[in-house]
Amino acid sequence: MTHTARRIGRTLALVLPVVMVLSGTLAVTRVSWSGDTTESQLLTAASETTFSKRARTPRAPQDVLRDKLLVEMREKDPGVALTELQRTVEARPSMARHCMAIAKALGKAAVDQYGPTRAHRFSRPVCDTSFASGVARFS
Repeated sequence: MTHTARRIGRTLALVLPVVMVLSGTLAVTRVSWSGDTTESQLLTAASETTFSKRARTPRAPQDVLRDKLLVEMREKDPGVALTELQRTVEARPSMARHCMAIAKALGKAAVDQYGPTRAHRFSRPVCDTSFASGVARFS
């Protein structure tokens, strides 16, 4: 009798935590395995507040400028983007501390788009030649 009771106890000790974890997980979230996007997907309350805080956070001005200049560089050429960067820094001196990082990002993007040899042709003394540094670093 005690042997049977021990066996049942061990089985419950092994199976019960697994069942509790699975049932708790399924109660909190539901995954659409069919790939149907019309059905709403439920999320936990903690993840919902995280997403909504992240979505409401405004982007920093230097990030907006960098993205704008990268688009301009792709549409035209790096020289136009560097000229625009220089004009922006002259008009808004507060952007000067971000100038080097933006110029390096433009240099990396120029290498990706034009290759290292052709990207070097667009180098200008903007932001202490950071563009050339970005080109050389990612060549």
